[in-house]
Amino acid sequence: QALLVESGGGLVQPGGSLNLSCAASGFNFGGETLSWVRQAPGKGLEWVSTIATDGSITPAADFVKGRFTITRDNAKNILYLQMDNLQPGSAAVYYCIRMTGDGIQKGQGTHVTVSS
Repeated sequence: QALLVESGGGLVQPGGSLNLSCAASGFNFGGETLSWVRQAPGKGLEWVSTIATDGSITPAADFVKGRFTITRDNAKNILYLQMDNLQPGSAAVYYCIRMTGDGIQKGQGTHVTVSS
């Protein structure tokens, strides 16, 4: 059974940083393109960034450029999202996702709150 387990969220002050992790199991992690998406309260899923199997990154959404960095460790089966200079608009539940034959698979998410 394929599993995605996000962690690393929390409360951070504006301008602070967080490094989110997504531990994967049950599928060929190194052979799949993976992404981070987020969902703010009352809103739909919003794409954040995507990384291919070779580590190449699809141009990120405008709001993450220069602030968020997606990486992967294929040896450990972990996907990361380094988030710097966080602002209140970044508050959301962050999910790692993979595409399956049935659509999108995501984990339970990790909450990010940005407040002074």
